[in-house]
This record gives sequence, structure tokens and C-alpha cells, in this order.
Amino acid sequence: MKILFVINNFYIEGNGLAASARRTVKVLREAGHDVRILSGPNLNEGGEQPDFPLRRLVFPIFQPLIDANGFQFARSDRKMIRKAIEWADVVHLEEAFIIQIVAARIAKKLGKPLTGTFHLYPENILCNFGMGSLRIPNDILLAVWRDWVFNHCSHLQCPTMNVGRRLKIHRFKPQMRIISNGLIPDASIRPVTPPADYESPDRPLKVLYIGRFAPEKDQMTLFRAMCHSAFAKRIQLQFAGCGPMEKKYRKEAQKLYRKGILAYEPQFGFYDRDGLRRLASEADLCVHAAIIEVEGLSIMEAMQQAAVPVIAEGRYTGTSQFALDERSVYKGRDSKGLAERIDYWLSHPRERWEQGLRYAGSMKQYEIGKSAEALEQMFRDAIDSAHRRS
Repeated sequence: MKILFVINNFYIEGNGLAASARRTVKVLREAGHDVRILSGPNLNEGGEQPDFPLRRLVFPIFQPLIDANGFQFARSDRKMIRKAIEWADVVHLEEAFIIQIVAARIAKKLGKPLTGTFHLYPENILCNFGMGSLRIPNDILLAVWRDWVFNHCSHLQCPTMNVGRRLKIHRFKPQMRIISNGLIPDASIRPVTPPADYESPDRPLKVLYIGRFAPEKDQMTLFRAMCHSAFAKRIQLQFAGCGPMEKKYRKEAQKLYRKGILAYEPQFGFYDRDGLRRLASEADLCVHAAIIEVEGLSIMEAMQQAAVPVIAEGRYTGTSQFALDERSVYKGRDSKGLAERIDYWLSHPRERWEQGLRYAGSMKQYEIGKSAEALEQMFRDAIDSAHRRS
């Protein structure tokens, strides 16, 4: 199959959407498919560039905020978009922005099969403008995405059941396939048996949060939970990521440390994949407090390393479906509920270790190879549907 991925920037680092697209494209190419990219430029001039290049679109006022969130937009060059679509057997939309609106219209005119992946909720965008909790603007943006982009698709990848349910409620027409974005197969480097000092009362307990420093990731609830945790004096908070809220979060962390609520100074850093694997394999717990999350590959990758998760449950997050039981789930934004879950697991070290190994095993069903196979079938079905209509 000749598969065209339409994405604003395929190459940007620190962006989960782009990273997921790169993993998927790699596996599809390894399976023998001709996959090409319609995208803005790789800002690393020495790196790979898109097969069908678009110029970068810069917003003078908002560009610093866009950069801080690890995103880049591309200009909608209609000639280049048409050239790319004419080449393809099937066109796959990774977002619902300007270039996808143009691509959907051109693909429809040319009779090309069109599919998409629902990677972002409107709240992921609008929370950066203080409107993440306002239902009307978010519903309006979702309706725009639906009518201008996704309802032109015959099939739509929904990474979690939460996404599928919400899109059905909002009258999305495509046939929805629940397909994870997929994990790179990765054996746990955590040993099968705990180290000798594992249950020592003198050992700091590492609580890890992997994720962008942004309002919707809600690291603030973890800070508040420290005021309610019986283990706060033993907890070493570790934050892996970057983003627009980093300065604020560092201040909050220092405040807890200076007040003596935490005896260990919280650590912040941005890590490569090997560094994240190491952190997750050494963590006692991994918290995922996001209140707006389509899937949450970062916590899933931590679970691959046998880290027991504590995951926020809410209307706009699908990540809690990966919890093995209610002991790893709490109501989003409930700092006391999060503290209770943290305290439970830190009170049961042997049980926690064994549960971590179960989590590592549970992640095998979400490996990228299985997701790519399901996407291949979705693409074939989209092509068959287009042939039947023609």
C-alpha cells in the first residue's frame, strides 16, 4: 500500500503525537508498505526531511506558547498537498488542523480513501488559554474537527475506549476502531526479585511523574497530595519532562521542601528513552494525574518497566482503562484520594513489587506491532469502501 501520513510536524522532539507517528510509520515500512510524509520541515536541518515538504507556519504572538508545548504548524500549500494525495492509495490524517482540512477536501474531490487518528481532545488545546474546563468552547472546537476533518474519513483510530465513547456521543460518522497508538516492545529491566534494602525504612521512596509540564497533566494534584500522605517525609518526587508550567512546578516543589513537608528535594529533568526506562525501573510508584488524556503512552511505558501506576480517572482521560484494579485508580483532581492510593502501595512493598511485574506483562497486548497490524486492516477496509462507492 502507498500510505500518506498528513501531520504538521513529523520530526519534532518532545511531542507525543509526533513520536507515536514516527513509531507507527517505522513499523509499517518494515512490513513492506510505502509510507510517505506530508509535513512541515525538520527543524534539524541535517536530519531527514518530509517526502512532501510544507513550509513552517509561525504565529507571531502565540509561537512561544506553541514552542513550549512541543508543537509546530505547517502552511497549507495546496499544490504540494494535492501532489501528495495523488500519489497515495490511502490518506491518513494525524490531526485536525488547517493542513488536514485542506487535505480532506482534496482527497474527497479525488476520490481517495481517507482515515484518521484522534490524538487530541479540544481541551488539550484550550487549557493553554484558560478554557480547558469550559464546555461550550470545547464542544464547538470538537464540532469543527468533526465536520471539517474527521467526518470526511471512512475510518477513525481511537486509541482508547474513552475516545470512542465520546466521539459517538458527539455524532462522529466514521467507523471507529479502538487501536492503541502502540508501545515499542521493551523487556523490563527491573529485576524479578527486589534488592536487599527494598523494605528498609531508611530508603527514600521514589514517586515518578513522566509527562509534559502543562495544566492538563495536573502535576499540581500530586504536590497537594504530599500534604496528605503519611509517607511524605520518605518520598522522593521525580519529574521527567518539559513544558510551559516547569517554572511554576519547580517553585511548588521547592515550597514543599522548604516547609519540611518533603525531606527530599524533588528532582526535575528531561530524559531520553533509556533514561526514562531507568527511572521507571527504579520507581516505587509512577503517578499519572492528567485530567485530559487520550491515551497516555508515558505511563504505559513506565508500566512496561514494572512500575505500579496510580492513574487519574475522569471524563476526558482514557488512561485509567490500563489499570489492573481500583487500587491504581483515583478520581482526577482529588489530592486526598491520590494520597490514599500512594499510601496504600507504599505500605505494601512486597505486593507492590509483584503487582509491578503483572503490569509489565499486561502491556504486551499494546505493543506497536499489534497496533500496526490493526491499522493495516483499517487502511485496507478504507480502500475497499472507496472502491465500492466508485
